[in-house]
Amino acid sequence: MRLTICTGARGYEMKVDKGIIKERFDTIERNINFLKEYKDIPKKEFINSYKDVQAAKFSLLEILEATFDIANHIISVQGFSRAESYSQMFRILGEEKVIEINLANRLEDMARFRNLLGHRYGEVDDERFLVIIKTRIEDILEFEKQIHKYIEK
Repeated sequence: MRLTICTGARGYEMKVDKGIIKERFDTIERNINFLKEYKDIPKKEFINSYKDVQAAKFSLLEILEATFDIANHIISVQGFSRAESYSQMFRILGEEKVIEINLANRLEDMARFRNLLGHRYGEVDDERFLVIIKTRIEDILEFEKQIHKYIEK
């Protein structure tokens, strides 16, 4: 597969910029490594530490923003349908077979959670948040793996 489908406004071919993807993967990996520190923390200890909760929320927000940047970049240069929301970006990637559809569905849920984090920070249930960082980070790692596979085709 050749990743040069779309022609830019000035008539040149646009292609997936592996440098952009790598930068976002670096952001994701740095923050995932940070969040791994909370994998074995007791629930009560985590919830009682405002500092830890806020730091972990910010790290998850950075991870999700990096995945959105990657998704948006691929959608744009491949000329896929324009996404109207963060969650729709993953649906488009699934429909276009960039990522598996079941992963796209799980990431759509994460995108909706990002909206909760970003717009109603104080309303995020810290217990639910801890469950997410302990159980859903694997979805982000799988996203990375599938994007790597796609751009190397």
